[in-house]
Amino acid sequence: MFEKLDAVLDRFRELDEEIAQPEVIQNYEKYQACLKERASLQPLVEKYQQYLSVSRQLSEAKELLSDPDFAAEAEAEIDQLSEEQANLTEELKIMLVPADPMDSRNVILEIRAGVGGEEAALFAGDLLRMYQKYADRNGLSSEILSLSDTDLGGANEALLMFTGPDAFARLKFESGVHCVKRVPVTESGGRIHTSTVTVAVFPEAEEIELDINPSDLRIDVFHASGHGGQGVNTTDSAVRITHLPTGTVVTCQDERSQLENKAKALKVLRSRLLDEKVRTETESRAQDRKSQIRWGDRSDRIRTYYFNHDYVVDHRLSMTVNRVSNVMNGEISPFIEALRLAEKTEKLAAVKS
Repeated sequence: MFEKLDAVLDRFRELDEEIAQPEVIQNYEKYQACLKERASLQPLVEKYQQYLSVSRQLSEAKELLSDPDFAAEAEAEIDQLSEEQANLTEELKIMLVPADPMDSRNVILEIRAGVGGEEAALFAGDLLRMYQKYADRNGLSSEILSLSDTDLGGANEALLMFTGPDAFARLKFESGVHCVKRVPVTESGGRIHTSTVTVAVFPEAEEIELDINPSDLRIDVFHASGHGGQGVNTTDSAVRITHLPTGTVVTCQDERSQLENKAKALKVLRSRLLDEKVRTETESRAQDRKSQIRWGDRSDRIRTYYFNHDYVVDHRLSMTVNRVSNVMNGEISPFIEALRLAEKTEKLAAVKS
């Protein structure tokens, strides 16, 4: 492990030297590549430097044990530093676990209202805004690709694109069934209803990863629906693409231009087909998909939002976060970071076994 960490530290220092070279600065692509690689190594390097500092302090404290005037104080310091060193060692092991190659991809996120009628659509709209606010808080850009909204401000279906650093690494755990328990605005008797919304998260596919035969596609155009503003419902701008071999259907209608909607629909289709391809190829590793966290299984209930009790529970980790309003305002990082850590811990355990 430490040989690998020393190699990472050496590479980090090499990058610092490269970035300072005039010929690298003048080569935009190489300069950006160096910056990107340096940024990816920096968290690990900083943690390792912290480990090295604690190790040096521990060695110095041990040297003081032979001095009667400082022995008692040194023993107390050794206990504290030894515990800190052990914790840092475990953190470094987790950080060395290879990342999912998809983690750096942009994300296509699909929201569909499930059981609960209008209340489910209202909650789907709430989740849409929650993810947009999360993106704003965490340096991601969000764009609505398609939206089928309702008169009360809900959403029957929504398709969004998120771009930015580690977008898929952050949002991939949102796939699954989200459950809400609350008194709907449409409920006159004050009864608590239970409704569900399904979220699907796909890494954006690159064109070279999938060769889609144009003859396998059926493309339909029609008037956009919903509350899109003047002109949206008067032209055949919406596009529906059906991938005939798989029956996969994608609809995009958020743009006024038919060409733009077609381009976005193809991007979504490619990402869905890549997602299915990856799932098929990894079925031989089914045990990983049956782990506690159950990455991306959209048939699983992953989270329940208890508005009446003012807390949210993530069922994969039995994790509770208070204040539903904060969560709906985009503060879902506690869930995401806990799940990312759990994923790395599971991968580390799998490597050890």
